Amino acid sequence: MAERVVAWKPRDKNTVFGKEIDRIDGIEKASGYAKYTADINTPGTLYCKLLTCPHAHAKVVHLDVSRAERTPGVRAVEVLKPVGSEIQWDGTIVAVVAADRPEYAEDGVRAIKVQYEVLEHFVDEEDLQTAKKLQRTKDLGENTKGDVEAALKQAKVVHRGYYGIHTISHCCLETHGAHCQWQGDDQLDVHLSTQNVSGTAGQFAGPLGLDAANVSITCHYIGGGFGSKFAADEWGLACARLAKKTGRPVKLMLDRATELKIAGTRPSAFAQITIAADASGRVIAWDSHHWGTSGIAGGTVRLSQIPYIFDFENRRRRATGLVTNCGPNRAWRAPNHPQLCALTDTALDDLAAKLGMDSYDVFMKNLDRVSNDKQDVYREEMRIAAELIGWKDKWHPHGKGGRGPIKRGLGMALHTWGGRAHAATCLVRVHPDGTVESLAGSQDLGTGTRTVIAVVLAETFGLDVKDVRVRIGENKYPRSGPSGGSTTVGGVSGPNRRAGLEALWKIFDLVAKEYGVDANSLEARDKKIWSNGKVVCSWKDACRLIGPMPLEVQGTGPKKDGLTSDGVGGVQMADVSVDSETGVIRINKLVCVQDCGAIVDLKTAKSQVYGGMIMGIAYALTEERIMDNATGRFINADLENYKLPRIGDIGELVAEMYQPDSEYRRGVVGLGEPPVISTGAAISNAVANALGVRVSVLPMTPQRVLAALQATS
Repeated sequence: MAERVVAWKPRDKNTVFGKEIDRIDGIEKASGYAKYTADINTPGTLYCKLLTCPHAHAKVVHLDVSRAERTPGVRAVEVLKPVGSEIQWDGTIVAVVAADRPEYAEDGVRAIKVQYEVLEHFVDEEDLQTAKKLQRTKDLGENTKGDVEAALKQAKVVHRGYYGIHTISHCCLETHGAHCQWQGDDQLDVHLSTQNVSGTAGQFAGPLGLDAANVSITCHYIGGGFGSKFAADEWGLACARLAKKTGRPVKLMLDRATELKIAGTRPSAFAQITIAADASGRVIAWDSHHWGTSGIAGGTVRLSQIPYIFDFENRRRRATGLVTNCGPNRAWRAPNHPQLCALTDTALDDLAAKLGMDSYDVFMKNLDRVSNDKQDVYREEMRIAAELIGWKDKWHPHGKGGRGPIKRGLGMALHTWGGRAHAATCLVRVHPDGTVESLAGSQDLGTGTRTVIAVVLAETFGLDVKDVRVRIGENKYPRSGPSGGSTTVGGVSGPNRRAGLEALWKIFDLVAKEYGVDANSLEARDKKIWSNGKVVCSWKDACRLIGPMPLEVQGTGPKKDGLTSDGVGGVQMADVSVDSETGVIRINKLVCVQDCGAIVDLKTAKSQVYGGMIMGIAYALTEERIMDNATGRFINADLENYKLPRIGDIGELVAEMYQPDSEYRRGVVGLGEPPVISTGAAISNAVANALGVRVSVLPMTPQRVLAALQATS
């Protein structure tokens, strides 16, 4: 038996691992060949339209769908909120109409007669005092460490500030939805836009009275998820029921307004913060009260995670949740972390300004208090980022950003994330003709999962990436975990590496027997099998020894064998210009230095960073859910007024992967979430550096910039 060495090979020019590899599904996606759930239209498919409630808080007192059922082209109506139901937020689905054509379904929706008893609502997520008066708050706890009062008295500088970050909504390019088709009475086939291919069959089966084994889930391509697409959801079940009722395939995709209103939000967070330091810039006290809303549940960001990353010896913190009639929250790329970073690192930056110190020096001074043991990583990443953005040459004290109306400034922030591998299995199949396949019930959110698997197996077998066939996106394949928490890259790379090596060792044993060489001397590279620097045979000749049937090996994970690990840190620095007359902020340059263990594909890794930085620019400058206090409506639930950045809003992005050998030896760590975390805080700090005024709440719209300037004039 060949010697079993599992670890990744050291990087060298002869391997594909860690290089910039094009995505193997890029042509399919760019050409339109790739079929998303929204593209599935099997013969006879019915199309759905939704009746949604226009009130933030109401009770359904009358509902008549009989005219809708008689509308030409309408085949069925599914009621989700019958008479007596209490509606808790704008956009709640009341009924679904399925028809031969979308316009017929719209006719059916208009034919439904519905009456509501409108109830009192509250939607102002920032107004803590009114929430208290209306008894719309939840005490989420308080805790203290050390002696905060004594530390404040001893401090050289004490800073008190108000900070906040508004709710944003999930805005997936492909909205939530499903296409359902029954095969007989007990077999349901679902094309689902999901981050959880292996885990959603049971969510359909239970409510529908099926065996989970009789529910097939398919999601070959998904137009974004970002934490919002783990469940079958009530609209997915409605789609299945309508398909059963009509005996026809049914497609139900949320419209854009409903997607923004009910498909999940990232909770808001606002805080009053007191932070104090000694003369050297070392923080000696933290005192904060933060609040926000996750909707009717009344939650906000976690008490235990503020101050973010830093564990100061004297700190007091408390949290309050606001109960609002707003759409529910769901995981949103790095749950809690962007909000916590935006509250913590901005306060730290203001403390540095009050000390008259460079914020870079104050961050550096406090690195020994980070809670993730990555102070040395942060120190080096800060040094690299500072060189890339020209911090030493461009930095100036707050408010010294230029003489004219255009002010320029620098800001920085730090972040962290876990990124451990999730539980997963795969099946690696090596055919007698040398073809390699991988099968797994995983999914590709657009992050490059197919490509990662192909790179891992190409590296293992000494092949080109194009020689590997990757089959994912169906729950009939071996079970794999959901894509959340940046767990997928480790979840798929570990099992595929283990299964690939197991298959390779078996092939080595066959080659050793056939050619009379030592199995322990064999290696696979350049589509050949080598022994002590000499070619023994071609890869195809080796695979012919397998016999008539393919060689199949199952891989599992995670395991503690060095292939995967967790824990990353990163730093972002922003260079911005602010027009003090119009309030418009422009990104000149945004730099991210990020570690993530061993990089499988450098191109997809950098792509993850770029995507995160762009999302960060969005919530820093323009993106927010705007609720109308008078009506309780989500008034910008469309892609015209829900402001996302365009190409001209981005500026220059620099993604530098921190990759010393120590990172490579750690194994693969997930990267999906970290790059979105510190962008908002870094940009906010750059704006404060430019203006000498803190725009205290994100997003920093022109209106908020001008208001902040006016308040200090």
